[in-house]
Amino acid sequence: MTFINVLTLALVIVGGLNWGLVGLFGFDLVAAIFGAGSLLAGTVYVLVGLSAVWQIMPLTSALGARELAAERKH
Repeated sequence: MTFINVLTLALVIVGGLNWGLVGLFGFDLVAAIFGAGSLLAGTVYVLVGLSAVWQIMPLTSALGARELAAERKH
């Protein structure tokens, strides 16, 4: 796994955990750490979003490889 894939996956996990906290408890950890509406909090949100977009590539590659392997079995 490349560094960028590990980094973006970690950011997607952080984002998912943050959304879980927001949904369950109404607590935004990113805003609590960096300040609600701050430039740093906004940067983290943008990086998490871009990371999710980046993670589409490994996902589609993995799904394509899985389909190819299934076709070879038949």
